[in-house]
Amino acid sequence: MTPLIELRKVSKYFGPVVSLKDIDMRVYAGEVHCLLGDNGAGKSTLIKALSGVHQPSEGQIYMEGQPVVFNSPRDALDKGIATVYQDLAMLPLMSISRNFFLGREPKKKVGPFTLYDAAFAAQVAREEMKKIGIDIRDPDQPVGTLSGGERQSVAIARAVYFGAKVLILDEPTSALGVKESAVVLKYIVQAKLRGLGVIFITHNVHHAWAVGDTFTVLNRGRSYGTFKKEEATREQLLQMMAGGEELEALAVELDLIAKKDPTTAAQIEHKAAEELHKPN
Repeated sequence: MTPLIELRKVSKYFGPVVSLKDIDMRVYAGEVHCLLGDNGAGKSTLIKALSGVHQPSEGQIYMEGQPVVFNSPRDALDKGIATVYQDLAMLPLMSISRNFFLGREPKKKVGPFTLYDAAFAAQVAREEMKKIGIDIRDPDQPVGTLSGGERQSVAIARAVYFGAKVLILDEPTSALGVKESAVVLKYIVQAKLRGLGVIFITHNVHHAWAVGDTFTVLNRGRSYGTFKKEEATREQLLQMMAGGEELEALAVELDLIAKKDPTTAAQIEHKAAEELHKPN
């Protein structure tokens, strides 16, 4: 099967700084492809290369088997790549329906005038939200009154409605609680079932494991490879994200410190207790 989008040896340099180096990745229709990595791993740079903000310094991006160059975010969007960033690009004081059609407002003719078709916008927003499993109370209510998970659902439904083939989600659960995160993960599965290729960027392995089919792990701009769910465990993914060798070295160092001076912690606690019980 031809992947919806493919990266071959993609690298990105900013002067002497290497942000990405030789990244290979394939995303298929009906698949949740999780892009994992800690802060500074290169996830944001890779998103920007896929969404037309940056062009790769080396390598090639393919869309349905054909080489493509994204000259701008609008160019990427027109080719079917929709990116939902953490800030969601929404206006909190505007209605759900206005945010749904932001920049693509439906119009109707009234005599010699062209007006915004509010009724059509409200109807479509309600129907599209219902398709991914959420029944909004009122399409005219301000989007700022929605919870974090519901706002994510508006952004996802909007991308699907406007014909996205690949949906890129940038840390959609990072600022959400447990219940809200579960809601967003449900919407991700809904998008997958509708045949989209979903790129789920996160540093939360547990969220990725719940919905992911394949996993690409970045560390300092380089890829540890792509793994199917049956080829790796959560613990292995977490170790790769954090840099397993560095963690092991740190654990050894801490162990040595503890053996050399096992009483330090007790001394500090005793001193703090003395300070607290001193007479004023």
